[in-house]
Amino acid sequence: MTQSTPEAGEGLAEAGQGVTVPVPAAAGSGPVSHAIFRLARLHRMFAGQLLRRIGLHPGQELVMMHLWELGPQRQADLVRLMDSDAATMTRTVRRLEQAGFVRRSPSPTDRRASLIEPTAASHALRREVEQVWSHLEDLSTAGLSAEERTAALHTLERLEQNLVRAAADPDGACGGN
Repeated sequence: MTQSTPEAGEGLAEAGQGVTVPVPAAAGSGPVSHAIFRLARLHRMFAGQLLRRIGLHPGQELVMMHLWELGPQRQADLVRLMDSDAATMTRTVRRLEQAGFVRRSPSPTDRRASLIEPTAASHALRREVEQVWSHLEDLSTAGLSAEERTAALHTLERLEQNLVRAAADPDGACGGN
């Protein structure tokens, strides 16, 4: 198969851009959005590589983190906590169950629902997940001072707050400035 785009980063470092994929002209009016897209893509790629080594897919570790912290949860509560959709959560829980990291049990308060709870095998996995996240953090922030890490986190939180506000007011989000 032929490749119509340059290799990641090819020729871009010389131009001082240091981006991993070419920035299309149409994205020129949204350089921050394109940078977020590129960063999220790379972060997910590295996370996936690291998580596969311990038998997880991206996103499964987040479900496990909630279960380890909160204990058994209804699947609907996991959907809400993760801001996910029901179909994705069903697939995620099924895979975790097949891997032996969670089990379902009847809810004592709602006969229609089941509780998803971490297994003993998942508790052995917790340290590995923490190590993956620590390694991913180190990869992501390599070369940044403590102050730069704090500033980056603050900026990312502000960007997230902007989008949360925009999502809460869909009419205002589509209107531009």
